[in-house]
Amino acid sequence: MKVYRKIEEFKNIKNPIVTVGTFDGVHLGHQKIIAKLKEIAKQKGGETVLLTFFPHPRLVIFPNDNELKLINTLDEKIELLKQFGLDHLIILPFDKTFSRISPTAYVRDFLVNKINVKNLVIGYDHRFGRNREGDLELLTELSPIYDFELEEITAQEIAEIKVSSTKIREALLSGDIITATKYLQHSFTINGSITKGKKIGRTIGFPTANIKIEESYKIIPQDGAYVIKATIDGIVYDGMLNIGKRPTVDDSQQKTIEAYLFELDHDVYDKKIKVSFIKKLRDEKKYNSIEELKQQLTKDKIASELILKEC
Repeated sequence: MKVYRKIEEFKNIKNPIVTVGTFDGVHLGHQKIIAKLKEIAKQKGGETVLLTFFPHPRLVIFPNDNELKLINTLDEKIELLKQFGLDHLIILPFDKTFSRISPTAYVRDFLVNKINVKNLVIGYDHRFGRNREGDLELLTELSPIYDFELEEITAQEIAEIKVSSTKIREALLSGDIITATKYLQHSFTINGSITKGKKIGRTIGFPTANIKIEESYKIIPQDGAYVIKATIDGIVYDGMLNIGKRPTVDDSQQKTIEAYLFELDHDVYDKKIKVSFIKKLRDEKKYNSIEELKQQLTKDKIASELILKEC
């Protein structure tokens, strides 16, 4: 998959078969659109093109609304899309100037003049252009004028799979990893760097890797303990992870993300880590003593190992 961070770099592509969207999560619904895109490209002898935007339009149009958190960072989305056999990914910078472009100008100037779209594949509720005024009806009017074919993923097809990025975000925020994984058809992941913490975990036999995530817009699941798999330097480790304020050992109220990796026996400070969530074990809780916490962590490890055996 070729990745273009400037639309001007995309040129001389024969018969582009195009879809457009934010594709946050690259979930089952998105995968259905990509499959249709590839099917048409095969029939027409074309090349698949996915046009997406960064930053997410809502983060630009409503900059003071900090409620929206995304399932994927941009790099995570790129890595996911590589798995689905697309030919081209165009990442269009989204800013306030772009947000004010009329729907017709957007189709003419970007889809037609810059991408040279021959077939456009969209979901039934696709909206675009200034104030999201553009819709399927307008595309139907413009397709013969600008000589491209339009393929709609119908409401019935989308309804069959009953999935949306919003539903996945809600599942993650409630700690329902099983449902999120079902909708995504792949593991929810976080990517970050390992930083030094207070090293309390190693004093009770559970040394943890503190994870720092740079992107403030990245969604973090509900506080609690989770079963995970983590990748560092290409090596996959089984483990468990805690999200929360560590009330038993820390009064600072600062939220942390800490992973305990079962077979890790060396320092990994400043390394990059990818965490794949398997299942939530329990809510975070304040224990009466460090010894009581240690007993609970021992139980968590046993439960995690049983769950991971089934993966």
